[in-house]
Amino acid sequence: MAMTPESKVKKVVTQQLKDIGAYYFYPMSGGFGRSGVPDIIGCYRGKFFGIECKAGSNKPTPLQLKNLEQIALTGGIALLVNEENMKQVGELLTT
Repeated sequence: MAMTPESKVKKVVTQQLKDIGAYYFYPMSGGFGRSGVPDIIGCYRGKFFGIECKAGSNKPTPLQLKNLEQIALTGGIALLVNEENMKQVGELLTT
């Protein structure tokens, strides 16, 4: 089964999270989950982070942007990641 462009971005991101020893998970969406939550939620060195992964021309929804903004406003790290910056996630979390 071929990987979607977005799943390729997620794979590159999660490999970096593993490499730096970050705690992370993929929250459930829909049903009992909360809408607009970033694709990957985690913590590294006491810092909460949310990472929204996109690929190609896909853009985040207004609700996804609102969630990232709320994370940033409360002192967390909010990242919007695509093919252009997907290899910099480990670097962004460790600086």
